[in-house]
Amino acid sequence: MSAPDPEGFVEAPDEELGRRVAGIDDAEAEQRAQTLRAGLTDYELEDEDRSLLDTALADEFDDEETGPAPVLAVVGRPNVGKSTLINRILGRREAVVEDVPGVTRDRVSYPAEWNGRPFTLVDTGGWDIDVRGMASRIADQAEIAVDMADAVIFVVDARTGVTSTDEHVVRMLRRAARPVVLAVNKVDDERGELQAAEFWSLGLGEPHTVSAMHGRGVADLLDTVLEVLPEVSAVDQKLEVGGPRRVALLGRPNVGKSSLLNRLVGSERVLVDNVAGTTRDPVDELVELGGRQWRFVDTAGIRKRARQASGADFYAALRTQTALERAEVAVILLEADQVISEQDVRIVKTAVEAGRAIVFAFNKWDLIDEERRHQLEGEIQRDLAHVAWAPRVNLSAKTGRHADKLVPAMERALESWDTRIPTGRLNAFLGELVAANPHPLRGGKQPRILFGTQASNRPPRFVLFTTGFLDPGYRRFIARRLRETFGFEGTPIDISMRIREKRKRK
Repeated sequence: MSAPDPEGFVEAPDEELGRRVAGIDDAEAEQRAQTLRAGLTDYELEDEDRSLLDTALADEFDDEETGPAPVLAVVGRPNVGKSTLINRILGRREAVVEDVPGVTRDRVSYPAEWNGRPFTLVDTGGWDIDVRGMASRIADQAEIAVDMADAVIFVVDARTGVTSTDEHVVRMLRRAARPVVLAVNKVDDERGELQAAEFWSLGLGEPHTVSAMHGRGVADLLDTVLEVLPEVSAVDQKLEVGGPRRVALLGRPNVGKSSLLNRLVGSERVLVDNVAGTTRDPVDELVELGGRQWRFVDTAGIRKRARQASGADFYAALRTQTALERAEVAVILLEADQVISEQDVRIVKTAVEAGRAIVFAFNKWDLIDEERRHQLEGEIQRDLAHVAWAPRVNLSAKTGRHADKLVPAMERALESWDTRIPTGRLNAFLGELVAANPHPLRGGKQPRILFGTQASNRPPRFVLFTTGFLDPGYRRFIARRLRETFGFEGTPIDISMRIREKRKRK
């Protein structure tokens, strides 16, 4: 039985619906879709609607690959205002800012845009000379960021003038042979403009004066940056089509992520490589499993909400979000011998909101008894009912027991994540569904579904043209029937509405 929906629409799985939809041949389904599409001409449509509908009837998505966005790294000494400039460019507070040096430690990437041009903005820790320990690693990461960038903003401080460290950074930038735009920060008035002239001596061309704190000069700086940034990145290569699928291992600290990855690598004794230039701190590992290659994206365990976390916890949350953005499927590890926690549920929510395929891996399965298994089933039904569609693997990262079942589960989830339903078949499904289970009357009116289309996949996103608002419970009902009829095991699906009114007759 399906779990009761808080807003009604409680039915057992409808196997007959699937048979009815399967009994409609492709020609008839296509004809139905064409008729419904023609009927939409009686409704007020926007240009975006027409574009979506034209794509729908062609049963194709815009798969044109424009290549990865160019990468812009922001580097400089500690506490010159790099993260403040990052936030100013993004138009929101993303990078951590504090009036002490060394707050930013890792390279952190953010999608950005200026004048319609997208690019990837990379924040870095402060670069310094003659440093040891953690500070040395921060400097290493900054150099890696430059090697990975298409262009660089070098931030200096007008109030302190040219320093020996600035000169060392210039030498490092020249070795990297990347286009460099010099930004002289903390220039709030004409006096600061005069002080900035000193930075011509660095030999990097015109010093662009800005006040990251107040936004002064930032627009002009970005106009200059766009002149040196390529349209498509020459360094951030997009993974090849048909190449290794990307997997993020998620979970709380000490849940067994590293143990599982080591088990997968060690038991197969196969190819492992380091990518993205981080030879000192490997981030991605290429592993052969089940006869194919998988790229595992490393993540850190999360203890707190990203907004509440600080220090190492904050950076762990940032890294995990970045890993999710780069991954296609999230393998979420939970400890079978521990109660499912609020943090576990929060991690699941993060993966769902990121639109990634999901597989649950319950670790330490070999350590629990029958009573705990019964308790765990109850916890899953209570706390994870909203993701009951995700496949589940019970394993032991330590011994490797049942780890081989992870690959089939990931393959099923990714197949669903990639799925496209032909527009004719989708509208045949919607027609049969609504005929058997119409939306309840609301205020004496009954909203109708005029036409449906799958706007995209990865994850599957559906758009329904309707005459009125569809209750959330009814949309969940549609989602359940979509899963029963077409599969979608292991992937979130999104259903949105476009409410359209009939044209007024002139």
